[in-house]
Amino acid sequence: MDIKKIFENNKEWVEERISTDPEYFRNLSDGQSPKILYIGCSDSRVSAEELMGVGPGDAFVHRNIANMVPNTDLNSMSVINYAVVHLEVDHVVVCGHYYCGGVKAAMQSSDLGILNPWLRDIRDVYRTHRDKLNAIEDEEERYKRFVELNVQEQCVNVIKTADVQRAIRKRGLTVHGWVFDIHSGKLIDLKIDFDAILDNIMEIYRLDD
Repeated sequence: MDIKKIFENNKEWVEERISTDPEYFRNLSDGQSPKILYIGCSDSRVSAEELMGVGPGDAFVHRNIANMVPNTDLNSMSVINYAVVHLEVDHVVVCGHYYCGGVKAAMQSSDLGILNPWLRDIRDVYRTHRDKLNAIEDEEERYKRFVELNVQEQCVNVIKTADVQRAIRKRGLTVHGWVFDIHSGKLIDLKIDFDAILDNIMEIYRLDD
């Protein structure tokens, strides 16, 4: 793509928005009050707002390789803090996608240099669930199940955080695990058992005020 085309596209987009709502950008500049924190993958094929059918201001979005939520990642932790404490979102969504390159790389034993520490957290998910995953003979189905289990484990990581635990107790924040199927375009709710996860981790990870 010619980078200059981006600015032409932007001009057309601005004109289109103003033609339908002359106050669009003034209203947009007044601030944000999204109800959803979306944590997804940086994959260029997966656009958060587009797949959810929402517009600017509707979702606070954080993306990284393989939609990870490592507790040592200051970026992820800061995003969660800002969205949950300051924006007071009602929902936190972790959304993975089938045919994720980060998950695929974690299934292999190649040395990928600077990516190794990041992939290690994904590989830990495989280690945790290796019996279930190794029992799946079809490689593609194993790959897809790994994507789902990674989403589940990142939901657990979200719930482990103090900000999320406080928001759950005080105002009923909920956490969701989704997968985007690139082949069909469908968004799939994994129906993560939020209450069961919460009960299971509270003995060790409960952080009282």
